[in-house]
Amino acid sequence: MRPSGRDLSEMRAVSIETGVTKHAEGSCLIRMGDTHVLCTASLEERVPPFIKGSGQGWVTAEYGMLPRSTSSRMRREAQAGKQGGRTVEIQRLIGRSLRAGVDRNALGERQITVDCDVIQADGGTRCAAITGGWVALRLAVNKLMKAGDVSTDPLVSEVAAVSCGIYAGQPVLDLDYPEDSEAGVDGNFVMLGDKRLIEVQMSAEGGTFSRAQMDELMGLAEAGVAQLVEAQRAAVA
Repeated sequence: MRPSGRDLSEMRAVSIETGVTKHAEGSCLIRMGDTHVLCTASLEERVPPFIKGSGQGWVTAEYGMLPRSTSSRMRREAQAGKQGGRTVEIQRLIGRSLRAGVDRNALGERQITVDCDVIQADGGTRCAAITGGWVALRLAVNKLMKAGDVSTDPLVSEVAAVSCGIYAGQPVLDLDYPEDSEAGVDGNFVMLGDKRLIEVQMSAEGGTFSRAQMDELMGLAEAGVAQLVEAQRAAVA
């Protein structure tokens, strides 16, 4: 039995509320169970120096956790004077995941920065950030298209992510914190809307896993991503 009482293949409740901030070109608040992430997308008519003059655009991301997003207060990274390794790794994951669903030539020489701020954490924050980040990105691109600043839709597919793992010997979908902290195997699966893989992060956390178990986790992830894509499409409809 899972701590939440969910079935092995059952996602947490997912909701995506759009237009939650006044100034960002695209914004949403995604809730996956008790994990809540605010995602905003900001348009800039510039690109990083390494692609200037190429005619291509750029999508990047920043990620952070608010001090009381967890059970005890954490120190703001700004107070420490630098980002932690986990933060850097996650925001790079978000950026390259979102770029996988973008035609950068169609975007033109402009940058979209997606900021993902964890308001409340209960496992799967990077997956929620990627899934909500795509919604914010979609809304920002819609504004570009409405203004006639791009002639072709730069977004070629949805991008969503979900966690899967082996908890108490059983493959499970969408781990919350009690499961994530005790899982023998933990994985994050990032996919396009057609289930093509962008990235898989799998690691043994005190146990090991077989090829058959990995295939089972992949099947759970595909089903979970399909549900998330439906939620994304409904949010931006």
